[in-house]
Amino acid sequence: MSRRVDRLAIRPLDPLRPAAETARTDGAPAAERTSPVTERLARSCALHPWRTILAWVAAILLALVAAALLLFGSLSSEGKVTNNPESLRATALLDSRFAPTKSQQQNQEPGFSELVVIRSERFTVAEPGFKAEIAALAQKATATHAISHADLYYVDHDRSLVSRDRHALLVPVRIPSDSSSQVKRLISLVQDENGRNGFQVAVIGQEISNYDFDKVSQHDLKSGELKIGLPAALLVLILVFGALVAATLPLVLGIVSIVIALGLTGIVAQGYSDLSVFVVNMITAMGLALGIDYALFVVSRFREERAAGREKIDAIAATGATASRAVLFSGSAFVLAMVGMLLVQSTIMRSLALGAILVGVVSVVAAQTLLPAILSLIGDGVNRLRIPVVGRSIASQAGTESRFWGAIVRRVTSRPAVSLALATVLLLAAASPLVGMKIGASGIATLPDRLASKQGFLALEKSFPSAGTEPALIVIDGPVVTPQVHAAIARLKAELARDRDFAKPFTSIKPSKNIALVQVDVSADALSDRAVSAVKRLRADYIPKAFAGVDAQVLVGGTTAENVDYFNVMKKWLPIVFVFVLGLSVLLLTLAFRSLVISATAVVLNLLSVGAAYGLLVLVFQHGVGTGILGFQKIDKIEAWVPLFLFAVLFGLSMDYQVFLLSRIRERFSRTRSTEDAVSFGITSTARIITGAALIIIAVFAGFAAGDMVMFQQMGFGVAVALLIDATIVRSVLVPATMTLLGKWNWYLPRWLDWLPHVEVEHAADMQARPAPQSG
Repeated sequence: MSRRVDRLAIRPLDPLRPAAETARTDGAPAAERTSPVTERLARSCALHPWRTILAWVAAILLALVAAALLLFGSLSSEGKVTNNPESLRATALLDSRFAPTKSQQQNQEPGFSELVVIRSERFTVAEPGFKAEIAALAQKATATHAISHADLYYVDHDRSLVSRDRHALLVPVRIPSDSSSQVKRLISLVQDENGRNGFQVAVIGQEISNYDFDKVSQHDLKSGELKIGLPAALLVLILVFGALVAATLPLVLGIVSIVIALGLTGIVAQGYSDLSVFVVNMITAMGLALGIDYALFVVSRFREERAAGREKIDAIAATGATASRAVLFSGSAFVLAMVGMLLVQSTIMRSLALGAILVGVVSVVAAQTLLPAILSLIGDGVNRLRIPVVGRSIASQAGTESRFWGAIVRRVTSRPAVSLALATVLLLAAASPLVGMKIGASGIATLPDRLASKQGFLALEKSFPSAGTEPALIVIDGPVVTPQVHAAIARLKAELARDRDFAKPFTSIKPSKNIALVQVDVSADALSDRAVSAVKRLRADYIPKAFAGVDAQVLVGGTTAENVDYFNVMKKWLPIVFVFVLGLSVLLLTLAFRSLVISATAVVLNLLSVGAAYGLLVLVFQHGVGTGILGFQKIDKIEAWVPLFLFAVLFGLSMDYQVFLLSRIRERFSRTRSTEDAVSFGITSTARIITGAALIIIAVFAGFAAGDMVMFQQMGFGVAVALLIDATIVRSVLVPATMTLLGKWNWYLPRWLDWLPHVEVEHAADMQARPAPQSG
């Protein structure tokens, strides 16, 4: 038994030995050991601050030019999947072989189709009062160039345009273009006419919906970043540092990172034409979060080193060897998590990933170079403009352990097994609603009532409940003039007639091109569960049954079909991204800390916090718990992209804090060889900084959650609650309890992994202090 224990005994790791043990065997002093790259880089930038700052100023100017000239005209407001799904193949067939001839194009009214819904409780559509209102509205619309054409019931006598109670009329109209100014002109006309002479007037259609979605989403994102994120970040930084100058530096770094990343994105957009407009919002959100966080860690460590008596340049170098080095590793962890999202076959997901990667890399580089140069110039001026009371209190506590967190950690480590069990049960309970998660997309029904498209949706639902604005497009590719294909189309139309979710189909055939189109309205919002289920039945049941044994390819396109294909891509790639990110995280942490136990524990704890966030997301949005208090909308589904986005972002950010915390614990362990002391010191000495960093990101994403769009409410709530869990339950309970129970096993590395290089996240900053050289 004793032999077995001896064979498994934990061998001391070279990077963790006390300073006396890590001295070279040839007797060279510790100060002469090779310095890490981050330390040498920080010292070099500190010795040549003006050169460094001028280089960054030049980069900023070039980035501004690149963003202005190359970026905003190259971004797309449409998202699509890149695996060539059935809906896109159907669209391609229609575009290539069903396009109208030149003569047809000349006879066809140009523009984009929308639907105007007109209702009167007093008149029926056949009465003169209703006819007069329609005539006046059509004349005004034409005179103001709000529309280019209108199909009036009184000309075509199409009964499908009249409601069952005959008090409402649908007027299909065309607008000359899909420009925002043209759409606004039509919306203004409708809003002016609504309520006049007792008539209710509303409009709905693809372009109106796109306009409202873009308008609200951009408003929500900008409001979250600028009105809530920035002020909240500054407030947290002031509370963390207690001085305005120190609090301003992280904001400067965040803004610089955003500007440079936008310029780089403009350059990338020239070779990748499918970048989404949301890449800008991702850059600004992550730029604020990462840029501020990284600068927060670096500036805090610099102040600690100065408080410990180091000369200015030595303090910057020591910061480069410790905090800047940890920034490099945590930034790498974040980028690797985002690479997982880059794999997904979706232009929006790839755009978000690209934006996060670019701003993450720039933030790391700025923390390694620009920040040391600025600190070299201002030195102890970083403590200027102290906030009364708060500033003095924080200054006196610099580099010391937090009493509040210290008390919590002592209680946890006194009963680690009980603490671990209670915290784990709590997070598993929070994660339990996850099993009922349904993914989908929020449609027009979730938009605010003040928007034109929502008003049009409600008007259409009231007067024309079986009408739809987005038809399913059934494309038949083959010998369409044969009796077999004609019979198959007849069978399909008979199946559709028996399904209440489909309206009357219309068939168009082009024998010369061997293609036919069956167009059928889906009697629901294109993004609703009802429409999605209808298209799934069409693909899986009706078409295979109708075209069994027929020599023809049948594809289903249209907006709802595109959404079905999009949902399938998200479902397919979610587990792949999970495995990819988890695998790379284990690899990086094992390399950084030379411990399989540390890497496995960190991954499991992060999974617990992410799982709890998923569960609370379902509890709040699908089950409606707390929606009234929080101001959210209850909806029966989670946006398809949100779970994957949350996992990648949360894992990247959580690994950020884990790297900083574990590196400080390891640094302390290398000196004391006591796990309990190292855990207590690591958590309490980083508590204020990590809590502040987490609060900044929570504030930024809480701003998104405060908006009107359900998708951003879910995204913001998910990120905020996960980071809150990570910064409290995980860091103050699970980490100390787990590491206390594991003891010396925390640093276990199997012999077969001895070949791994010795990489230190935070290099031992024990160089001797020396006077600062003159800067060049």
